[in-house]
Amino acid sequence: MKSIAELIELKDKSYAKINMRDTAAAEKSVGGPYKSQVLLCGGTGCLSSNSEKLRDKLVSKLEEFGIKDDVQVIMTGCFGLCAEGPIVVVYPEGAMYSRVSLKDMDQIAEEHLLNGNVVEKLLIGSREAVTLEDGTVVTKADFFNGQKRVALRNCGRINPENIDEYIAFNGYQALAKVLTENTPEEVIQIIKDSGLRGRGGAGFPTGMKWSFAAATEGEVKYVACNADEGDPGAFMDRSILEGDPHSVLEAMAIAGYAVGASQGYIYVRAEYPTAVNRLNIAIKQANELGLLGENIFNTGFNFNVELRLGAGAFVCGEETALMNSIEGKRGEPRPRPPFPAVKGIFGKPSMLNNVETYANIPSIILNGPEWFAGMGTEKSKGTKVFAVGGKINNTGLVEIEMGTPLRDVIYKIGGGIPGGKKFKAAQTGGPSGGCIPSELIDTPMTYDDLSAIGSMMGSGGLIVMDEDDCMVDIAKFFLEFTVDESCGKCSPCRIGTKRMLEILEKITDGRGTLEDIDKLEVLAKNIKAAALCGLGQTAPNPILSTLRYYRHEYEAHVIDKKCPAGVCKNLIQVKIKPEICKSCGICAKICPATCIRGEKKVPYEIDQTKCIKCGACIEKCPFKAIYKDV
Repeated sequence: MKSIAELIELKDKSYAKINMRDTAAAEKSVGGPYKSQVLLCGGTGCLSSNSEKLRDKLVSKLEEFGIKDDVQVIMTGCFGLCAEGPIVVVYPEGAMYSRVSLKDMDQIAEEHLLNGNVVEKLLIGSREAVTLEDGTVVTKADFFNGQKRVALRNCGRINPENIDEYIAFNGYQALAKVLTENTPEEVIQIIKDSGLRGRGGAGFPTGMKWSFAAATEGEVKYVACNADEGDPGAFMDRSILEGDPHSVLEAMAIAGYAVGASQGYIYVRAEYPTAVNRLNIAIKQANELGLLGENIFNTGFNFNVELRLGAGAFVCGEETALMNSIEGKRGEPRPRPPFPAVKGIFGKPSMLNNVETYANIPSIILNGPEWFAGMGTEKSKGTKVFAVGGKINNTGLVEIEMGTPLRDVIYKIGGGIPGGKKFKAAQTGGPSGGCIPSELIDTPMTYDDLSAIGSMMGSGGLIVMDEDDCMVDIAKFFLEFTVDESCGKCSPCRIGTKRMLEILEKITDGRGTLEDIDKLEVLAKNIKAAALCGLGQTAPNPILSTLRYYRHEYEAHVIDKKCPAGVCKNLIQVKIKPEICKSCGICAKICPATCIRGEKKVPYEIDQTKCIKCGACIEKCPFKAIYKDV
């Protein structure tokens, strides 16, 4: 493809085939070669729930009914509501079916696709409703209300393995526009005016980062994409790569033009096989059409992209450690300065953004910086994707305008806490972030507001906790992860995080003292100030935030030798209420530690020296005679 006219011609032809997926087109007369289009979630979550088998079953039924040529069946990326997968959407009605089984697929094929009747009982909105504290009733369908999809705009809407479908929804139009209408300086100014900040954690202004790399002299420069998503519970970048890989490739080419680079690297973890496969397909297709490679659109601009697979080291999410790994060296951070814009990959000027940051670029170019800056707040523009997990009804991907209160994410979109439990805290930013307590649930989700309360935006992980969680144990969990993932290059991180973990283990074992709490806080502040890279500098955040808001829980572990949430095993005892026990023996039969003894008509007892506090007996006791004594 050598001209923009050819791109527009392909866009029009491709759009005519899939326009029923466009809301604006669906409200009008829908043309195209198909009567219906069926989109099945092909994200990792739904693939693990056999969505490919659902596709094969559907194709078989369509052949059986003689309507195979009337229905287009494709696998897409993630729709977002992972808790309800596998998800199937049928157009032009836009009917979204959730938790679809092979048996359900028979019904969808016959009732909907053959007879034209939507299967109401399988619709996502028919799933169980939840009544919130203020009396509002929300259903699973409300998950999509209040969201604004920019980075996720094509996920769940296109076939990520077909470049024509990306082009149908304005794909590569932004690249064509900048190459033929804008100078590199003008492109950088557009990004600056948009207010886009890096979505990888620190929130550094993207346009400013681009300008640094552009200003550095050098015949060879590099553009890189950080797809090394290592936070526990985070899957934002993976879902974009699986559902819309071309958006990242197009954005990297735009960045290459802006900073003067002709080579791009995507550093992606090997544990993302679906994302890696779709990226390889996308790169191949873009090269075949001349949208990557040499002399793009006859402008003389060259840009190529290569993948580099990481082995899963969390520290390689830090930009200089990532660049070391791309070069084939040990993944550990470099001292700065010099900064990557001056001396990066292979010692050349380099610019790096993460997946979500790049995914915003094409829309900003096509819609204008004012459009993007019109969303969010004064200092936090646009939208942000969060991977919401933990103790919440609607687990999945959420993209909201910056400034949306956490309460809306938890309740209006997330559907509240399972079992009617009370919200206790939310951890943002993964191991690098902090806990937001229930009294701050109305905090706006912005860079500055989260930082002000001791948390951080991070890359977008959002773990929800309820009243049954122990905040000391949560801090220990994240610190265990950080200790394991430290590269060991600097002593504050290598030694300091290990010492903090030892103190936390001492406290959760019931051996801690008040002096240990003070020592823990001092260590955390010193490590935060002295560590070499972002991993060590942010490792103390979970400790500092839990000490700030839940110091009473630390003190309960130390003074009362009790875990208020009943989580820390060495501080609880599992006991049997003799006045309730019926001596049925069920608890003894299922006890894995064989520590329960008793006789007929005599209440059973638990040997506390052998009990592992697994809770199996509590769950199985039909008389509710067994409990945790905290």
